[in-house]
Amino acid sequence: MTKSWKSAVLVAAAAAAGLAAAPPASAQQNTQFIGITGYRVGPYGANGAAFFGGFIDYLNLVNERDGGVNGVKLTWEECETEYNNAKGVECYERLKTRSALGPTAIHPMSTGITYAIMEKAPVDKVPLITLGYGRTDATDGRVFPWVFPLMSNYWDAATGIVRFIADKEAGNLKGKKIVLLYHDSAYGKEPHSVLDAEAKKLGFELRMIPVPHPGNEQQSQWLQIRQYKPDWVILWGWGVMTATALQTAQKTGFPRDKMVGNWWAGAEVDTVAAGPAATGYYAASLNLAGKGYPVVKDVEDVVYKKANKGQDAKLVGTVLWNRGLAAAMYTVEAIRRAQEKYGKKPITSEQMRWGIENLDVNAGRLKALGFNTMVPPVKVSCEDHGGSGLVRFQQWAGSEWKIASDWMKGDSAMVRKMIEDSAAKYAAEKGIKPGCMGG
Repeated sequence: MTKSWKSAVLVAAAAAAGLAAAPPASAQQNTQFIGITGYRVGPYGANGAAFFGGFIDYLNLVNERDGGVNGVKLTWEECETEYNNAKGVECYERLKTRSALGPTAIHPMSTGITYAIMEKAPVDKVPLITLGYGRTDATDGRVFPWVFPLMSNYWDAATGIVRFIADKEAGNLKGKKIVLLYHDSAYGKEPHSVLDAEAKKLGFELRMIPVPHPGNEQQSQWLQIRQYKPDWVILWGWGVMTATALQTAQKTGFPRDKMVGNWWAGAEVDTVAAGPAATGYYAASLNLAGKGYPVVKDVEDVVYKKANKGQDAKLVGTVLWNRGLAAAMYTVEAIRRAQEKYGKKPITSEQMRWGIENLDVNAGRLKALGFNTMVPPVKVSCEDHGGSGLVRFQQWAGSEWKIASDWMKGDSAMVRKMIEDSAAKYAAEKGIKPGCMGG
């Protein structure tokens, strides 16, 4: 497994963005166009390749197995951002013009890019799906009607991690010392306010230590950690930062079973790259890894074997590939939901917004789609653009992830209050009158 994963990382990092492109919507009739602001190169390329590999594999599955969504074939175009905000904006501007109906929805796959384009989305009427990332207070759809942090947001993650650590400490964190080792970017700064609130509420000491992009040098940070002697380290990493943190923790003697990553710092790309240094490490997760789901078998049989359109067989069933698969599924289900209201034909981006806001993928539907327990049910509303708030934990056992908890929530009441307070402040600053758009 280790050798194949190292090969996968090398292939992913070198892949060209054009590899995943389907013919542009302008060249096809009766199609539903999806714009993809992806990244397959640079220090985050392996992570992006895994996520978008699963995403595109699912789109191909829907086309090849089902003939599209109610007869409407899916088409897409991938634009390489290199996880760069300026390039993300350029890609957004390009993709929004590729179809007369709009780009259905865009997954920025970057908190920084989300911040850079989120004020453009209402003007252009383009829905942004920020599954498990982005601006947390956008969960309040009364203020952010065009942004959807589906499943769970960063404050859900942070409070879920605190609860997980508390469970390991017999329910009492008073007097404990916790370090947040974070990627020094919009992404890494997103949990600061809620962790500050948790520290005050639960009585633990919190120290936040930034790691400059891309994160492949952390000696000074881990020297601070060694001197501080925390009980736990929360790792808010991405790309090469995560593996570097695990390896440096080993060198400095900090136990990996006292480290908990968020869900973007808990994939095979991270742990295999870290080698033995990753063993024992915990990470939050939006989804489970593994091939033991009917939908994964369908992808292997239909997309890889029959149609020969698979992205990368070595990534199938891994954490980020499964997450990309789920992200595409929620996108397709929102298209299907919009078609129930607007007709079984290509829908506009405005109609897609209604479809996402009225999305209801319950346990029965997940089973029918072959996802079973890979992801939790999601029900979206105007007030709640997330729809789950759940998190699950896993632990790296040296060659694979092992489940370490059931689906759970952190301090959901505090998170919701902070979301509403922050969204209200944003609304006042921008002159927005909160409310539901309807449709």
